[in-house]
Amino acid sequence: MSKQPIAFEVITPVFGNSFALQSFDEQNINHYKSWHYHPEIELVYINGGAGKRQIGSHMSYFNDGDLILIGKNLPHCGFTDRFTGNKKETLVQFKEDFLGPNFFDIPEMIAINDLFELSKQGLAFHGITKEKVGEAMEAMLHLPDFKRLLKLLDILHDLSISKEFTILNAEGFSISTEVADNDRINRVFNYIKNHYQESISLDEISDLAGMTEPSFCRYFKKTTSKTFTQFVNEYRLVHASKLLAENNLPITDIAFECGFQNFSHFSRTFKKFTGVSPLRYRNQMKTIIDS
Repeated sequence: MSKQPIAFEVITPVFGNSFALQSFDEQNINHYKSWHYHPEIELVYINGGAGKRQIGSHMSYFNDGDLILIGKNLPHCGFTDRFTGNKKETLVQFKEDFLGPNFFDIPEMIAINDLFELSKQGLAFHGITKEKVGEAMEAMLHLPDFKRLLKLLDILHDLSISKEFTILNAEGFSISTEVADNDRINRVFNYIKNHYQESISLDEISDLAGMTEPSFCRYFKKTTSKTFTQFVNEYRLVHASKLLAENNLPITDIAFECGFQNFSHFSRTFKKFTGVSPLRYRNQMKTIIDS
């Protein structure tokens, strides 16, 4: 059983800039897919397409693109791949003090400072905000350095006054500063990501974490505010919701494809997670996509 290395992403701004700005498309694919975290706040705009959000202990499915603000040290996976169907992915990454240690403490920046605090839970923006900020982020790619910085401040202001957002990770979850603990939780998350279609026993995952089963259960619940079984099932359900929306596989096949060994259990768990049955969810998503 191989152990994943600690997934700490080092982000280096382009020379002459105080923050990082990147763009990905079909010719330039974002290959950073594993669980990772960094001290920088990250703003991601996905122009079109559909896929999975996995931020901290939150998992969900997005449709028609996404605009996400991720707080510092909040672990997450890559949001796009060759199946997402998006036109472009634009990322802005910056440290809280990228304009100096006290810049965001001045009165004019209080709302943005509050936004940074809220971003620790992960935020997904929608409506006019997503459309307006997404266009502004893509426009930044074509601006000179100084105007690019002003545009970023304008974007942060728009986000700070918007009411069009959902808190993705209400329980709160962030990587601690202990390297050994980082290594442990990242090994667990990456193992779930790579093996969720299989049966994952407490025995094997506890062994991977180097803990006894009772200790691991307490550790995992304290870290994610969810039991291990709940977390794995939610990971499977998010994948199931993606498959239900994107293809015509029989629902029974989707249940087993996502790691559920019992169809009745899958149906009950899916309805509890989404509020509707798998069939109704598929029909609802088809209506949205076809509209």
